[in-house]
Amino acid sequence: MKSKKAPYFFIAPAIILLLMFSIFPILIALVISFTDMSLAGLADFSRINFLGIENYQNILQDRVFLQSITNTLFYVVFGVPLVILFSLTIAILINMGQSKYFSFMRVVFYSPSITNIVAVAIVWAFLFNPSESIGLINQVLGTVGIGPIGWLTSTEFSKISLIILAVWRGIGINMLIFSAALQNIPRTMYEAAELDGATRLEQIWYITIPQLKFSTFFVTITTIIGWLQFFEEPFVMTEGGPLNSTTSVALFIYRNGFQNNQFGYAAAGSLLLFIVIILATMLQLRLQRRAD
Repeated sequence: MKSKKAPYFFIAPAIILLLMFSIFPILIALVISFTDMSLAGLADFSRINFLGIENYQNILQDRVFLQSITNTLFYVVFGVPLVILFSLTIAILINMGQSKYFSFMRVVFYSPSITNIVAVAIVWAFLFNPSESIGLINQVLGTVGIGPIGWLTSTEFSKISLIILAVWRGIGINMLIFSAALQNIPRTMYEAAELDGATRLEQIWYITIPQLKFSTFFVTITTIIGWLQFFEEPFVMTEGGPLNSTTSVALFIYRNGFQNNQFGYAAAGSLLLFIVIILATMLQLRLQRRAD
């Protein structure tokens, strides 16, 4: 007779890692969010004072935090659809190709996802340079009489610049997910559609996209979560400027926690962000169930 405890031994490592690096840190952050913990408090616990919900009251009245929420929503609303659209389109186009060139293009589009953010920042800082004599994008626009544009120095264009960079970096991994899903679509479905006279565009619309429903759902959830935690691009490229126009919630949390030494205040912000992520995920799950 097989032991009923065997499955628990197999999942025990995953559960232990989940508890150590996800559940426990969240609970600890929850406790810290009700205090005024700082570096001094870490050295001497007696210097930590309980504040109740004061951190939450203050952070919800903080204009920088409210602006960071607006900025993050802007990133999500415009960035997520663009990443999904470009990832899906590129995956379909590459899947349609038969030569080795298309396999090479898969590597080309995936490479930004694994490129070091510092190297990426150097290249894109050159591209976004506001000077028409240095910035490549402004040089190109100048040939048609446009610009120069302050891509990283203007409050109107700075968020757009970061979205362009983040979309470029985010396409690769989602493209691979879609590419893997495309391999599982039976070829016989396309052959039957061809016999019925369906065009290539009709095959994509009525066969490919519906068959990618689960993959699209997975990519949507993970992409929304990633963009709600938008951090690397504004941190490296603009440091949240100009005038906090590119400050995301994650960058706001980092600033207060590691630069301003306000761990309790930062923990309150991180818990609010965690709640938003949970609500967004639950909404996506409910919409998916209704669609099914």
